Amino acid sequence: MALEINEQNFEELVMNSGKPVVLDFWAVWCGPCRMIAPLIEEMHNEYGDKAVIGKVDVDSNNEISVKYGIRNIPTVLFLKNGEVVDKVVGAVPKSTLTAKLDAIL
Repeated sequence: MALEINEQNFEELVMNSGKPVVLDFWAVWCGPCRMIAPLIEEMHNEYGDKAVIGKVDVDSNNEISVKYGIRNIPTVLFLKNGEVVDKVVGAVPKSTLTAKLDAIL
């Protein structure tokens, strides 16, 4: 299962990971978020130790959402060395997500 990223573990799991990070900003009530959730899970299983794949519940983690200016969900951010290098807004095919992650590995 993709990591649940929250305000308590954000610094450790995201900023100090030393690996590329994929953050899926989502909410329980969001239909398109449910559409990409299985893709995020597949990526977590496929990329294993190469990258950190996590999910941020925007309703429970307002500080993280505000920090990255999340206005629409789902939003998937791609971070390298703690900096956002790419992002996708909305439900997209898995190939779009994996291509963006592969580009920063």
